[in-house]
Amino acid sequence: MADVRRRAAVLGSPIAHSLSPVLHRAAYERLGLRDWSYERFEVDEAGLPGFLEGLDGEWAGLSLTMPLKRAVLPLLDEITDTAASVEAVNTVVFGEDGRTVGDNTDIPGMIEALREHGVEQVETAAILGAGATASSALAALSRLCTGEVVAYVRSEARALEMKQWGERLDVEVRTAPWSEAAAALELPLVIATTPAGTTDELAQSVPEKPGTLFDVLYEPWPTELAARWSMFGGAVVSGLDLLVHQAVLQVEQMTGRSPAPLGAMRKAGERALTDR
Repeated sequence: MADVRRRAAVLGSPIAHSLSPVLHRAAYERLGLRDWSYERFEVDEAGLPGFLEGLDGEWAGLSLTMPLKRAVLPLLDEITDTAASVEAVNTVVFGEDGRTVGDNTDIPGMIEALREHGVEQVETAAILGAGATASSALAALSRLCTGEVVAYVRSEARALEMKQWGERLDVEVRTAPWSEAAAALELPLVIATTPAGTTDELAQSVPEKPGTLFDVLYEPWPTELAARWSMFGGAVVSGLDLLVHQAVLQVEQMTGRSPAPLGAMRKAGERALTDR
């Protein structure tokens, strides 16, 4: 019997930079899924409803990046508790009946990336930044951190937002101004969720014996902060680690095949970044 053609894709705007096709295609190749394809589509919030309506039964799933992670919520039949906890979906899986289920693999992806680097539990942690990724980081820390999380932010509005996420996720959150962010580097775990270049000013403040830095960026890599952190012997978890681990979970959900080939996906991602 001929294999059934199945399709998946990543949507977002901008989307040209996305490594998701590289990772998912590497998984399909290793798993022997010859009739599976994975593409990328430039889709913004206005275009999302129409795109979803135009999909047929060949579609197995979608990966979503910004600005669609919250825009998709009212368009789905169901969302998981994990996605609901941060009001953000990065994975849509289509059932055989066409029913759409939204999930968030960023949160368990963060947890798995940290565990891979030996971080099972910490007493306290810091988050640099307060955007969408910061709420996912808080959700991950709700399962890993036994004490206070300090969020370093640039405005009172962001501070209030992080405190509200903390209450919702049952995490003890204290906020501090960005001008004091160097103090974050003394804590056993630092999660940097800010855009490229933002943490460069902190590189000279890395302590002599740093703990673990999780920098969600993967390009350019290493960041100045990550490079200096490594120089001082601290453990560094990269944005590629996160991207691969969350993609592993997406592949498993969309294909029904487990485990997804983590090693092959990571190598494909590293190759793609080297070739850029």
